[in-house]
Amino acid sequence: MTFPIAVLVSGSGSNLQAIIDAADTDPDFGARIVLVIADRDGVGGLGRAEVAGIPTVVVPWTDSASREAFSEAVADAAANAGAAALVLAGFMRILTREAVDRFPVLNIHPALLPSFPGAHGVRDALAYGAKVAGVTVHFVDEKVDHGPIIAQRCIPILPGDTEDSLHARIQIEEHDLYPEVVKALAHGRLRVEGRSVVWEGESP
Repeated sequence: MTFPIAVLVSGSGSNLQAIIDAADTDPDFGARIVLVIADRDGVGGLGRAEVAGIPTVVVPWTDSASREAFSEAVADAAANAGAAALVLAGFMRILTREAVDRFPVLNIHPALLPSFPGAHGVRDALAYGAKVAGVTVHFVDEKVDHGPIIAQRCIPILPGDTEDSLHARIQIEEHDLYPEVVKALAHGRLRVEGRSVVWEGESP
């Protein structure tokens, strides 16, 4: 039996594609995308889902009276599709307790949290003069880029790096790491103890 997930997108959906590819090529992946949810029409992630034959739905941010109402609408859409977890893949909206109390929620962030949270982690790391960037996968709580950290990888910042060049190298690691974490979630290998996430078996 596979573990049903809903993937939430706001942009091109490259991390969604990495998960789709992992599900297609790894017979032991264990997770199945039952729905892709976008916060607006026309984003690339919706097209990727349609090519893969995955149902999609748009829950427009502008149609909701509040962040709480939007989160509830997203959670309802996922629940109606039978999802057991939410996976944020470039989703640019903050979910409130209306969603995170109903589902385990994963997010991926292009920085080594708790450093450089927010929408511009790569840009902020470069502006700060950091020597190392990275990627973080974490459980979502009601705060921005704050929940318990599941896995991280470091990426050196090279002389002459631009936001685009650094982000391209970060994405390579994202596309490898995120499916591994989704697989671990699907197999019940992640356990939260306070601020710590304990892996059953080897972590990526």
